[in-house]
Amino acid sequence: MKGDISFMNITSCKICPNNCEVNRKLGDIGICKATDKVKIALSSLHYWEEPCISGKNGSGTVFFSNCNLKCKFCQNYKISHEGKGKEVNIEELSDIFLSLQEKGANNVNLVTPTIYAYQIIEAIRLSRKNGLKLPIIYNSNGYENIQTIKDLAGYIDIYLPDLKYYYNDIAIKYSKANNYFNYATQAIKEMYKQVGAPIIDENGLIKKGLIIRHLVLPNNIDNSKKILRWIKENIDPNVYISIMAQYFPCYKAKCDEDLNRKLNLDEYIEIENYVQDLQIENRIYARFR
Repeated sequence: MKGDISFMNITSCKICPNNCEVNRKLGDIGICKATDKVKIALSSLHYWEEPCISGKNGSGTVFFSNCNLKCKFCQNYKISHEGKGKEVNIEELSDIFLSLQEKGANNVNLVTPTIYAYQIIEAIRLSRKNGLKLPIIYNSNGYENIQTIKDLAGYIDIYLPDLKYYYNDIAIKYSKANNYFNYATQAIKEMYKQVGAPIIDENGLIKKGLIIRHLVLPNNIDNSKKILRWIKENIDPNVYISIMAQYFPCYKAKCDEDLNRKLNLDEYIEIENYVQDLQIENRIYARFR
């Protein structure tokens, strides 16, 4: 795994479940539209993640351009679908990590990193060699090949995956992600195997562990219930679940009759009550509004 990233599925890309098998080193592109060059849209201190991630100083977020999902409700579609951003090499990415540490960030938060996983590994190795001490967060949409996650072992301290869909028909309809649930749950189990339940320091900041995010979609409450029950029955109860209820329609969701509205209060209360019935203790709410 060390050294030349051509070893790392770049020449016949199978990094994510799309398994496009394109030669990214030659500039060929697959579903995600990424080449062998890393592309980022923004790096900054971010104060609106979960409290144990942002804290007072902020999370050192790096927003990567392009994405292996095609979510029709994506809030960052300019970045994820249209590829807004600039190319950086491994050394420049490493310098970004180190600059976030110098700014006082609590962590380095890799947002939508999947398609650049192996370049990121190289940048982390270089950064640590040059003094990076911050925890590394892998902030993922959950659509992962388990081998990629296995290859990240030892480089990632905190996994922050989405678990979006239980039903395959809506995974395909909303994100063009076939077999999303199977891939995501296998990946999440591997993430947990690597980092375990969250370890929180005296300042309330996470240093290691797994937090699973789930965005509640309007008209899809049963999907959310299935997801929450799976987490309860299959993952350590000490793992944190971040339940996001702040959905609003944007991008192509505005043209979808099921997605073209916010959650209503009844849906939000139904999910809150269900979480209580499941006795999920370590839950974080992004509040309904």
